[in-house]
Amino acid sequence: MTQVLDYAKRLMAEGSDEEPVENLFAIRRGPAGSRHFAFAGHVDVVPPGEGWASDAFAPEIRGDLLYGRGAVDMKGAVACMAAAVAEIPTEAGTLSFIITGDEEGPAINGTRKLIDFMRENGHQPDVCLVGEPTSVKRLGDMMKIGRRGSVNIWLEVDGTQGHVAYPHLADNPIPRLVAILAELDALVLDEGTDWFQPSNLEITEIAIPNRAHNVIPASAKARISIRFNDRHSGASLSEKVGEIAEKHGGRAVPVISGEPFLTPPGTFSAIIAAAVKAETGLNPEPSTTGGTSDARFLRAVCPVIEFGLCNATMHKTDEAVAVADLEVLSKIYARIARAALAQE
Repeated sequence: MTQVLDYAKRLMAEGSDEEPVENLFAIRRGPAGSRHFAFAGHVDVVPPGEGWASDAFAPEIRGDLLYGRGAVDMKGAVACMAAAVAEIPTEAGTLSFIITGDEEGPAINGTRKLIDFMRENGHQPDVCLVGEPTSVKRLGDMMKIGRRGSVNIWLEVDGTQGHVAYPHLADNPIPRLVAILAELDALVLDEGTDWFQPSNLEITEIAIPNRAHNVIPASAKARISIRFNDRHSGASLSEKVGEIAEKHGGRAVPVISGEPFLTPPGTFSAIIAAAVKAETGLNPEPSTTGGTSDARFLRAVCPVIEFGLCNATMHKTDEAVAVADLEVLSKIYARIARAALAQE
């Protein structure tokens, strides 16, 4: 790493309610006034679960595959980024790594804190590539030019506890919660856009704190999750849900985890497509499907697109990546960085 970079900052981000997070910002400066290309990724992983054929945290090659938690999502891509940078001469321009240890978790003290650091020190890149595993069937068949936003909302309805034989002495909150959920479930948020699928609202949890069959509960809760396109914002959807909840005597408590973003097809996506075509022969499909990533934060700094390994085994038991794909991805990343730095 010391042969690749001339500056690296290990950042310990601390929050009042969260565990400290280790982040890394590293930069190799090019000539004065040159363009700045950034690779972004994360090295934290989800828990491995049970049933692995080998130690999830002891990488092992069996046949043509490298097994281990994070091989796909996304330590493999981070390794490919480092290999790519080693192939690019310093005079080509400025290169940097934006690497966090807080992407799979709360995502509070990770990339957001790195962005603050970059802004404070004048390290904003011109474009950024996030190494999320975007490929589906073959390496190179898809890139993400945007993502939908995400908001989770708790619905709460209070009542008065009582005996089921004396309902006039109680106030059952469940019918009101059911009415809220029925109205929300019937909503058609939109029909989609040119680049985004229709927004969807899903009921994900219903919680009634009642262990006795003959007791009317004092409260009832539910949770909904909305994935939304760029026709909405987290605030506008939270307000809509809140109005429906209030109409039926309930309240809504939203948590917005990300807004939608789109990097419209153009020069950057064309650079990525050309690099993929040169190494794989494929034309990557520009897509906005799937879940959220830290690109939702980086979009506020510069144009950002995601491209990486095949995602079939991410978050699964025996997560694995083809060794050959790692070799090809490092070459693709090098091509992308060279072309992005050469852009005028």
